[in-house]
Amino acid sequence: MGGLSSEREISIKSGTAVYNALIKKYKNTFCLDIHTEDRNNIKKILQSEFISVAFIAMHGRFGEDGKIQSILEELSIPYTGSNVMASRLAMDKHRSKIIFKKHGIPIAPFEFLYSSNIKDFHFEKFNKFPYIVKPARGGSSIGSSIIRDKGQFNKAFEEAFKYDTKIIIEKYIEGRELTVGILQDNPLDIIEIAPRDKFFDFNAKYKDSSTQYIIPAKIPSGVVNNVKELALASHMALGCKSFSRVDIMIDKYYNPFILEVNTIPGLTNHSLLPKAAKEKGIDFDELCVRLLHSSLL
Repeated sequence: MGGLSSEREISIKSGTAVYNALIKKYKNTFCLDIHTEDRNNIKKILQSEFISVAFIAMHGRFGEDGKIQSILEELSIPYTGSNVMASRLAMDKHRSKIIFKKHGIPIAPFEFLYSSNIKDFHFEKFNKFPYIVKPARGGSSIGSSIIRDKGQFNKAFEEAFKYDTKIIIEKYIEGRELTVGILQDNPLDIIEIAPRDKFFDFNAKYKDSSTQYIIPAKIPSGVVNNVKELALASHMALGCKSFSRVDIMIDKYYNPFILEVNTIPGLTNHSLLPKAAKEKGIDFDELCVRLLHSSLL
């Protein structure tokens, strides 16, 4: 758990919750708070601990992008969740959207931009507001901004480039935000996320107690089936394993648009994947055990 990304604080919460769940059944469970991104140092740390299986609760850079997974593979240590390539693809919203499009999975129109090419950005192309600007390889909506006129682009770029050298400029879908937890490669009940300010940003996710989570989401049954199928198709298209959480927007006509796949979603009692599992009668302790066992299959 831990890491040095912008999601370190959330990772510590997830890791602590997972530890508290697993220690009840596996008395040799222990936490490793990763404070470096130096591969050789991490290898030494892992080798000194004689780890038999690693439960990854690192969100964001280095934890969710295939890097810690590649180190664990080099050391032949089994680990939870998706493999190196699936993690890399899911973490990079640009690359994952290309794959979704190739598989016929609906996405919002988007462009990407590198910080080195910002002078090549053509404002005139973007006139059907609103848009959302976000880091291409980030999470928890950190660095994201909704754009409703051209004058807001520069500030949004500045904010997004704080967290990544590549950003996404995507048509913002005005509608309802849904999320689908995938557990053991099967979709769970859909959760509708209803933040007070309509944008599920970092504050709404982790600080605003007024954000509502409706499970199962109150949408027509035909839409439910379609959304679940698309969520699972997105998980599979990226090559994800065992579990993930797929974020989706639906517009006023119930057309779904896949936003992203989170290969290491939040893992506390209040997080969305555990909420969906609980709805199926799987409590948090049992969920963590299942995720651990899936790493050994």
